[in-house]
Formats: sequence, structure tokens, C-alpha cells
Amino acid sequence: MTATTDGSTGALPPRAPSASDATAEKTEATHSTRTAVRQDTADAARRATARATDYLLSVQDPAGWWKGDLETNVTMDAEDLLLRQFLGIQDPELTEAAARYIRGEQRTDGTWATFYGGPGELSTTIEAYVALRLAGDAPDAPHMATASAWIREQGGVAAARVFTRIWLALFGWWKWDDLPELPPELIYFPKWFPLGIYAFGCWARQTIVPLTIVSAKRPVRPAPFALDELHTDPRDPNPPRPLAPATSWDGVFQRLDKALHVYHKVALRKLRGAAMRSATRWIIERQENDGCWGGIQPPAVYSIIALHLLGYDLDHPVLRTGLASLDRFAVWREDGPPGAARGSAPTRMIEACQSPVWDTCLATIALADAGLPADHPQLVKAVDWMLAEQIDRPGDWSVKRPQLPSGGWAFEFENDNYPDIDDTAEVVLALRRVKHPDPQRVDAAVSRAVRWNFGMQSKNGAWGAFDVDNTSPFPNRLPFCDFGEVIDPPSADVTAHVVEMLADVGRTHDPRTRRGIAWLLAEQEPSGAWFGRWGTNYVYGTGSVLPALAAAGIPGSHPAVRRAVGWLERVQNEDGGWGEDQRSYRDKEKWAGRGASTASQTAWALMALLAAGERDGAAVRRGVRWLIDTQREDGSWDEPYFTGTGFPWDFSINYHLYRQVFPLTALGRYVNGGPACAPVGS
Repeated sequence: MTATTDGSTGALPPRAPSASDATAEKTEATHSTRTAVRQDTADAARRATARATDYLLSVQDPAGWWKGDLETNVTMDAEDLLLRQFLGIQDPELTEAAARYIRGEQRTDGTWATFYGGPGELSTTIEAYVALRLAGDAPDAPHMATASAWIREQGGVAAARVFTRIWLALFGWWKWDDLPELPPELIYFPKWFPLGIYAFGCWARQTIVPLTIVSAKRPVRPAPFALDELHTDPRDPNPPRPLAPATSWDGVFQRLDKALHVYHKVALRKLRGAAMRSATRWIIERQENDGCWGGIQPPAVYSIIALHLLGYDLDHPVLRTGLASLDRFAVWREDGPPGAARGSAPTRMIEACQSPVWDTCLATIALADAGLPADHPQLVKAVDWMLAEQIDRPGDWSVKRPQLPSGGWAFEFENDNYPDIDDTAEVVLALRRVKHPDPQRVDAAVSRAVRWNFGMQSKNGAWGAFDVDNTSPFPNRLPFCDFGEVIDPPSADVTAHVVEMLADVGRTHDPRTRRGIAWLLAEQEPSGAWFGRWGTNYVYGTGSVLPALAAAGIPGSHPAVRRAVGWLERVQNEDGGWGEDQRSYRDKEKWAGRGASTASQTAWALMALLAAGERDGAAVRRGVRWLIDTQREDGSWDEPYFTGTGFPWDFSINYHLYRQVFPLTALGRYVNGGPACAPVGS
């Protein structure tokens, strides 16, 4: 009680609420609302993480590995049919199943694209059209007439890439004289020579060597029909291409190609024969145990053609196992393509490659980060499988590093010649997340892998995918090389994965690791993003680099990190997700960080933001909510868009497991914390 002004006592009258009181109440209410929203998002994220974990565990192979379909474009399917036509091993059932798949991929304008939602692509459309002709589709059928009309509008066969015209030359639909020359004598160029076979990336090298034999032999099989409808002027189907100025690099290489055409006519028979025998040995020595070459389809196709031209019959063990390996690239869908009515006729899609090692290490990381016990039997089984896949013999990488012991992992089931640095880094990260009953065995495998990755560092401090210092500018200048990237320079995404792995094994302060970090910081784009070589594109590069920098101790306050966070926040879509179209490789200003939201790209952005300490930010909450809201009832996500990269722009990939492993990783790190992340609510 207090005294009143008249001397009496009593309670003070109620005080009128002030503006500061209202602000405080509003702030408290806002804080309570935000806390409730965060808690609701966190609870929903936990449920989504549990569903996604169950789904991913359910699709593991009993042997311990994971593998999603690797979808590219219909040139794989078309060239498979052309190969079978060339070898005379057509199968009506197989041909029709492949044709159904190719027809199902045709767009309403009559074209075929190289990625979902992309523009029609000339060479792809030509190859798809020819494949359907081989399958019996009439040229005057509406879908065929529309395609051929579009092809003519784009310049016809004469405007197609070299690889397409090589396939047509095999049947006399194009002249070998009008193709760039590839002499087999290339096999004798010194290993250091800037145009020798080891100046090319491993994927190009494996393709070029057999094609030198094909180029020397210039075979022509009788064509089953004419293709006049694909030329702008059937009377002049092979118009000459204009020469670039002699003072330009393009002009120099065009004139070199003309000289090689002259050499083709006067080449010494003994020298050419010896070169082809050397190339043959090179090809056979690199055949894998399962019959394939490098675990990828294109080198296998051209190696089979080359060896067959040299007299190897189809029953020869080399060709028999090679052809059998191609069958393992086929994905049969008994009820037609996804979305087709039940009872539809089967389709057959050809994978350009298969990705079990990559998928398995990413799935293991995702499940561990999602909170699955480190000694869970399925994780242990995955580790057992990965340990058995470590490569213990030298491959082509040892040309540059002859004294370096092996210890890497490849991407595929069978590819001992070409382990890759990216897979090796991610496998180590996966192995170290699992509590294996034989830790000494794991430690030994990790030690070999770390030594190999250190040894594969390029002189600029960064890492490429397969080779060291594979940076010669000349291979890309060759008239032959118009089909995509043919060299393997260091990239931000691979370097980031290696840095993250080295930090994880306690090698952050090693001078070689610090050089990699310095290279990454120097490679940041003015926008704040990093270029993504093996995933699309700036979202992938940035999503790879920020977790690596955080693992290496770069604080979230670092200017490079803040610039990257700002870029990710600016490109977030209205719906809360992130997406980036393949066209960002061609038009950075318009498409970098722009595209329909996808599960994998949203996850990459979240992984970057979480590593940067942005867990409580609005961008993270909206991104997590997008993943929660788009998850299907079975715990999976749908993703028709292509978010993987083979060659920037030229060869795009839809890894069907990306839509599962990366969202689970992001949600797991949001809920439980993870590398450089604190758990939600901390």
C-alpha cells in the first residue's frame, strides 16, 4: 500500500499501456510465433527424414550397393540400334522396345532434346530419326515428317556434329572425306605432347583411340534406305564448310586437318599397320573384366566396331564379352515409360554409364547424417561392398604419376583403369561415418585413398576428376572435337570434395590442403557462386564448396562465405526451393541459379547454407519446408529435371538417386546437425 495525495492509503491506479509495452508484447508474440514455426518445421523435417530413410534403405541391393538409373538422351538408344545394324545382329523385340522409348521422348515440335524441358537439339534429333527409320517408321508418318522438316530448317545433316556424321558415314549416308581425319599414328605421339592421347580426358581418350582405326578403315555398310529428306539440298548433301582465317587457332587446325586428309592417301602401309596394331593392343589392354571399356557405353561401342573391322569376329572372347557388357547398360521397363498405363508394351533405355560407387557412398553419407546408427547392418554392408571396390593396380592416371601407389575408387561396377578423385573423396567420407567391425581394414583403405588423392593434386593446387594437369588447350581446338568437353581440368566441385575429405581425416593444415582452399577462394565468381563442373551448375558448385570451407575451419563470417550466402538467398525461388537449368552453361547471366525447383538442387543450397551457419534463417526454413511439402508418401521425391553434368551443356544427366540422397542429407543435417552444422534447436 502507498499513500495517496490526500493522505489516505490505497492501491495505485492502473497505468495506461505505453508504446514500449506494445512493442515488447509484439516482439514477444513474434518471437513466440517464430519459435512455433521453427518447431513445426523441425517436427515435420524429422518425420520427412524418417520416411526418406526408410525409402532409401528399401532400395539397397542385397549385395550392399545402391544404383539409380542414369538417364541421358536418346542418342545412346539410337547408336545402340545403329551398332546392331552395322554388325548385323538386329533383334526385332529389342528394336521395337528401343523405338517405343525413343518415340516417347519426342517433343510436340518433332524434336528430341538433351535434357528435360530443353530445346530441340539437331544431332540428337537426326540420330533419333534414323533409329526410328531402322525400326520401320515411315518417313511420311506425321511424327517423322515433323522431325525431318525441323532438321532441314536447322541446316540438315551437314550442320550436325562430327559424331553423328561418323555414324551416317558407316552406312554411306555421309562421305568419309568430309569428316575430320584421325590417324592411328596418334598412338605414337609422346605422352607429353599437347595433342597426344594423354592430352585428352580419359573419356575422350578411350573413344578417340578406337576411332582412329575406324577413320583409317573408313567402312561402309549397305544402307537400308536413303536419307534425302534430311538434307537441305539432296543434290548437294555435303556442302563445304567455310575456312576460318589462317591466323586463328581454328583456322590453323582446319588446315592441319586438310593436311591429314592428304596424309591418309599417302600413309606408309607398314607404319599405318603398325600403328593400328599398337592401337589394338591399347584397346584390348583396357578392356575391363566384365567386357566393357571404362564402364561407359561410348568407348565400348567404338572399340567393338574398331576390333570388328580388324577381323575380330563376334564370337571372339573380346567381342563376345564386349557385346554382353552393352546389354548391362539396358534398362527395361515392362510397363512402358514412367507414367504409362499398366499393361503398356515394354521400353528399353540405354544408360551411358552406371554409378553404383557414387550412389552408394552418397547414400551412406545421407543415411548416416540422417541419424541411422553408425553400426546399422545395412551401412556395414555398404562399407563392405565399397572396400571390395577399392582399386589396387595402376591405370592411365599413372602416366603422369608413375611412382604413386594406387588407392582410388571408380564410379562404376567395373573400371579399374580410371578411378576418379571425386568418388574417392566421397567414399572416404562415407567410410568414416560408419562403425565397422574391422576398423583397421577401414583405416588402411582410407590411408591409401588419402595418399592417392594427395598425389593426384594438380600443380595449381586443385584437383580434376581423373587426371593430373590435364589442361592442354589444344584438344578442344581439333575439328573432330565438337561433341563436348575433351579435357579434364581441375574444378571447384571436385576440389571442394577433396578438401572436405582431407579436413575430415585431420589434414586441414597440410600445405597441400591449404593450397586447395586458396584455389577455391580464388575461383569464386563475382556473384558469390562457384561454377559446377559435374553438377548443374552454380548451385552445385556452391553447394559443394561451402561445406568444404566450413569443414576446413573457414568461419561463416568470412567474406567469401557471406557473398555465397547472399547469392543463394537471391536466387531462391518464390516457392522456397532452388533450381538451375542446364542453359546456365551457355547463358550465365540469364540462367545461373535459375530454373524450376528440384529436390536435389534445393538440397545442395540447404547444405551450403547450413554449413555457413544459416540454420535459423528464413531461406533455410523455406527450403526445408519445400522439401517436406514435395515429398511423396513413400518417402521419395520426384525429379524429371536433369541436375547432373557429363559435359557442360553438351551432355546432361538425370541421376535418379540424386532426388533421394541429397534431400535426405540436407534434412538430416538440419535435424541432427552434421559436418560443420549444429542440430536443430541448439
